[in-house]
Amino acid sequence: MRIRPLPLAAASGAALLAAGLLPAGASGTPRPTSAQTRVQVQVQVQVQAQVQVQAQEGTVGAAELLAEVTSCDPISHGRYRTDAGARATVPVCGKNGAVFWKADMDIDCDGQRTARCNEDTDPGFHGDTAVHQSDGKPLKSDTLPYVVVPSPSRTWNYKAAGIKGGGVVAVIHRGRVQYAVVGDTGPRKIIGEASYATARALGIDPDPAHGGTGSGVTYILFTNSRVSPIESHSAAVSLGERLAEQFLQDN
Repeated sequence: MRIRPLPLAAASGAALLAAGLLPAGASGTPRPTSAQTRVQVQVQVQVQAQVQVQAQEGTVGAAELLAEVTSCDPISHGRYRTDAGARATVPVCGKNGAVFWKADMDIDCDGQRTARCNEDTDPGFHGDTAVHQSDGKPLKSDTLPYVVVPSPSRTWNYKAAGIKGGGVVAVIHRGRVQYAVVGDTGPRKIIGEASYATARALGIDPDPAHGGTGSGVTYILFTNSRVSPIESHSAAVSLGERLAEQFLQDN
């Protein structure tokens, strides 16, 4: 959900006044009681939290990264489909310190069963991921941003390209950068898939049955990188930001 930034006091005060929770003074300005003030503070915190969710992740901007991936030096022996039955149009490209592709985003809801990801919400649910947490359990798609890479084939072998499970990925969509990890593998001929949490963070519908987006997503995978522990998103952001800055310097 995209949030239009508003001054917090004005947004929360207007909402409370409209809801009848705050009495208007002679000038029309809300005059909260102590209990109503607590409610107002809670609304302010909620609005602020929503705004923070939409904030840029890290300091390296999407435009800076996209400027380095405008052209493609293909490293795959052929191209991938974005969906079954679609034409194969997506190559895997190489740059110093990274590989990348531009595709759609399908939603991966596999891994540990949760309220959002299970057999009822996802018709193709699978209770495992190719990469596991540090405790040996599958990843949690609805809380951990991760990306799905095609299983090794004659077209391309991610392992041979220096991409590892737990490697850092910068996912870019509509001017936003979201750091993720390599967390699962998919069909050998299809590309463009990420976890529920990745989609949600980028403002993409994360519904595993009907969500995703048909285009406009750039995936930059940093070679020879690995987040430890893989389930720590803050570690992915910290490492990803350093690698993104290095990527810009080396290209």
